[in-house]
Amino acid sequence: MGRMPQVTAHDLIRFLKSHGFTEDRQSGSHLTLRHSERNISVTIPVHTGCDVGRGLAVRILKDAGFSVEDYLRK
Repeated sequence: MGRMPQVTAHDLIRFLKSHGFTEDRQSGSHLTLRHSERNISVTIPVHTGCDVGRGLAVRILKDAGFSVEDYLRK
């Protein structure tokens, strides 16, 4: 497994949206994306000027059904 780079919430959202996720709802600074066909929801913290932690980014990708390699291939 490759090392997960520092990513922003917007990079992660862009990747997930390109793979069929859509915005479901937002509560404060947390955006929930949903994939209707696979019935999967993931929540991403959107804090301006801050990167998503590497461990959290890996967990969000895994919950969405992707690996670090999938993200790095974009």
